[in-house]
Amino acid sequence: MSDHAHSRPERSGTPIWDPSHQGTGPALGGRPGPPPAHPGPAAGGVTFAGVLMLMNGILAMFQGIAALAEDDVYARVGDYVYEINLTGWGLILLILGGVAAVTGWGILTGADRARTVGLFMASLSLVLQFLFLPYAPLWSIILIGIDVFVIWALAVYRPTTPRSPRAA
Repeated sequence: MSDHAHSRPERSGTPIWDPSHQGTGPALGGRPGPPPAHPGPAAGGVTFAGVLMLMNGILAMFQGIAALAEDDVYARVGDYVYEINLTGWGLILLILGGVAAVTGWGILTGADRARTVGLFMASLSLVLQFLFLPYAPLWSIILIGIDVFVIWALAVYRPTTPRSPRAA
């Protein structure tokens, strides 16, 4: 008899420690489960993006109301290539702010199309804030940064739950 454990056969004649079978059999207690799901940083980011989009929409509505009131909240801009009067900006910001707020709420509740609409709305908001730079430069730069984050978070997020097939 040998002193080595390698010479002890199992019932089937193959040693228990045979490395060619490692990881091929079921785990203790039955079938192996799926690997642990690690959603990554975007999973929390998409929730934060939903909150930011909701708040961005509400603040854009306030921004639009202030522009519609035509008080002296915003600076008067002289010659500007993309000049729109404050009433026009007020209507644009009020309407798009409402749509952005509803989209942010949809992202938070997990609505199917909210992520796609959110990408579009954040992109549109980014462009509009660029055009609004002369009226409120610091605020527009802050919102552009928020829009970039929202676009990133919504673009990289992939839900872990499979979608149910649609009935045909």
